[in-house]
Amino acid sequence: MSVTQSKLVDWDAFAVARAELGAGFVRILGYFQEDGTKSVDAIESAMRAKNAAALVIPAHTLKGEARQFGAKPLAEAAETIEVIARQCVETHDSPDEALQTVVGLRQLFNDTLIQLLREANPLVERRQGFGKRAVSGFGRA
Repeated sequence: MSVTQSKLVDWDAFAVARAELGAGFVRILGYFQEDGTKSVDAIESAMRAKNAAALVIPAHTLKGEARQFGAKPLAEAAETIEVIARQCVETHDSPDEALQTVVGLRQLFNDTLIQLLREANPLVERRQGFGKRAVSGFGRA
């Protein structure tokens, strides 16, 4: 699951989420951190137990929350796990096909979360778009 650091987050989607969530953005990002950690833990536990049914809900939850913040590679990994798990539930098979994706999931989640939290930090200097002048300090025009 090799995704370059610059491709972990769709910053346009992130900006839309930030604007839509307004003052609740940081709080909801905190929920994503907590819920995502729980989802990854549950996915890993279910995979160790080879329990396809137990993979479905945490993978589905992680997929939706990741998409909300523009974390497309994370959402795609969670969706892959979810699809495999649902298919295995229907066919009564072991979810072994999802193993490789599950193995890389925690690192992908952690790397993505680092970028999301860094960008959400109000003390971090924001990227400047083309034609925008950077502010040189507090109170200066």
